[in-house]
Amino acid sequence: MSIKISIKKSFNPKLVKNYVLFCDENFKINGLNNLILKNQSSEINKTININKSEKKDFLIFNINSTQKIILVKIKKNNLAVDNEKIGANFFNFIKDNTIFDLYLFNNNIKTTSQKNNNFLDEFLHGVQLKSYVFKKYKSKKYKETFYFNISKDNKSLIYNNNKRFNSLIEGTVLTKDLVSEPGNILHPDEYAKRLNQLKKFGLKINIYDKKKLKKLGMNALLGVGQGSIRGSYLVTIEWNGSKTKNKPLAFVGKGVCFDTGGISLKPAKFMEDMTYDMAGSAVVVGLMKNLALRKAKINAVGVVGLVENMPGGNAQRPGDIVKSYSGKTIEVLNTDAEGRLVLADALSFTEKKFKPRMIVDLATLTGAIIVSLGSEHAGLFSNNDNLSKQIYESGLKVDEKVWRMPLNKNYDRLMDSKNADMQNINYVGGAGSITAAQFLQRFILNKTPWAHLDIAGMAFSKYGGALNSWGATGFGVRLLNKLIEDYYE
Repeated sequence: MSIKISIKKSFNPKLVKNYVLFCDENFKINGLNNLILKNQSSEINKTININKSEKKDFLIFNINSTQKIILVKIKKNNLAVDNEKIGANFFNFIKDNTIFDLYLFNNNIKTTSQKNNNFLDEFLHGVQLKSYVFKKYKSKKYKETFYFNISKDNKSLIYNNNKRFNSLIEGTVLTKDLVSEPGNILHPDEYAKRLNQLKKFGLKINIYDKKKLKKLGMNALLGVGQGSIRGSYLVTIEWNGSKTKNKPLAFVGKGVCFDTGGISLKPAKFMEDMTYDMAGSAVVVGLMKNLALRKAKINAVGVVGLVENMPGGNAQRPGDIVKSYSGKTIEVLNTDAEGRLVLADALSFTEKKFKPRMIVDLATLTGAIIVSLGSEHAGLFSNNDNLSKQIYESGLKVDEKVWRMPLNKNYDRLMDSKNADMQNINYVGGAGSITAAQFLQRFILNKTPWAHLDIAGMAFSKYGGALNSWGATGFGVRLLNKLIEDYYE
């Protein structure tokens, strides 16, 4: 399914099949007589009065055998995310009613714009977010297209065709596409090639392959991928949009393209879901494309570690000890706790090389966070109260919610090893997400403000959410974009 939005200089009311009119909470709308006959208007108003008590957001009327009017109720003083949700619900409504060609007509209710000129952009942004489907590998091609037509001379219904919204959609769609790809297609070698193509958007791409990583001493990351026939990579994606030489914002993502668990093999049931164990990296990639497309006035760097965790003859064994990029040694007690090994090297490298103002990492890191928070909040762990507050508030504004979890030095005892500086799992039990985050914190060496988002419960949905359909959600792109807009740009 696709959405086509077009601006019409003029139109013939007789040829319009489906009018969309925005109205207040009581479905009050003036000027209806300009579109239809007086007796038809009277019948519609009677039906509205009957349906007021049903609290419906959309009402549909047949004007004649070929034309319909759809009324969309907008509450007074909506926030941007409320308008986006109305758009998302509206898409479901027109899909269920098989309405493909729409004409958005005069919005005569001033309060629906909530004192800003972005109402229609927000509404259509919600439509686009909700309409995403991944059918790339279906042999039968579906060519359903929904057309949204807007009158150019319609002064009260303003559509800005805002670059911000367009770039955000493109970034989010890229993230969803990457997460949706099967593991046999999007392995680390292919992923690195695709990232190299982002240069055309003005991003600076550096790809570190096995040889370079070995020279750098990234043995924690390399150990995860050594059982696979595929390569292992660290890729940096830089955007320099500030005229000054400000320190960049840094975003780090876990990119385990497929996770079997390695020698500590996962159960077969639901292992197919491990194609989305690279979702953290996909969020970073989508965010960086978005920043480049909208020419964000900041400096930012995205860093992703790309590996495949397989139980091959050369695979890492439980009990192996590796020396990380930071110089700290890790005893690998469970090869299925691999994401933190990838992030350990990526975090230390990012902090040392780029000296960023702050670091946010994202990863589908633990199943324990799903036990804690389900699919309603991502887990937030941080060494900085101000950064935590900023992320939390940004999440509320775009309906990508996070909940802060504790970090404390007492948890370090659960990750201390008798044979190395630390071990990669907590064998005592409990606090699985916290001890994983506590492990990562050890690789922030210079007290850089840092936040870890465990998105294991948020990256993929089996039932869909308010602003996303079933499948990859793109969670994190809009959240981090809002964080940048409100606090750093």
